[in-house]
Amino acid sequence: MWDKPRVLNWIANFLNALAAVMFLYGLVYLVVHLPIFPLKEVRVEGQLGHVTREQIKWIVDRHLRGNFFTVDVVQARDAFQKLPWARKVSVRKRWPDQLEVVIEEQHELARWGNIALVNTYGELFHAASDSDLPVFYGPGDGVAEVAQFYGKFSQILAGGAGMKISQLALTPRRAWQITTDKGLVIELGREQMEQRLQKFASVYQHTLGGLRVGISYADLRYPNGFAVRKPELVAPKRKTGAA
Repeated sequence: MWDKPRVLNWIANFLNALAAVMFLYGLVYLVVHLPIFPLKEVRVEGQLGHVTREQIKWIVDRHLRGNFFTVDVVQARDAFQKLPWARKVSVRKRWPDQLEVVIEEQHELARWGNIALVNTYGELFHAASDSDLPVFYGPGDGVAEVAQFYGKFSQILAGGAGMKISQLALTPRRAWQITTDKGLVIELGREQMEQRLQKFASVYQHTLGGLRVGISYADLRYPNGFAVRKPELVAPKRKTGAA
């Protein structure tokens, strides 16, 4: 082999190229890891009402490691995403020393039983809230459906009867039941729910709403009308004494 100049030249060129590549790699690695490109600012954007400065500071101190080049934006995003009130998070680098974090917060719409909250997209999330919220009940695959119909039913009742929904339930057979803030239970059934509720709200506004004695139950599952029931009055017990 030593008497073949072409082979020797090829080996020499290969070694020179390899040395150059290793030198450049080492130079880039050294520059990137030197403390000369520190992250000086973490900019958090979004309309934040529940995510606190203390939570953000805790994540920055615990999960943001390295400089502008080495910080792991995926790890940072996942850390912010675990905040209870964070729905969506995006993280990007801004040259030369800034990390931009955009947080979309959850907006609570209702409670899902006593296990979770429902946001305005019809999604469940777990967080603590002391707001006065309606309560939804239903099968596990019905969260988005209940949230959607809550908006429709609320608009009908508020405009026609001046009522708010305090509970909305969907059975596994897709039958609906409403409980209002006035304690009225409304059975809607599974068909033509909006039309039935609209008719009831119109009648309530012009007739039932003017009664001094309220009603406790309304069954709208009849084809040509509905049935209502007044609260049962319990007569006071008469006191008996010794003669």
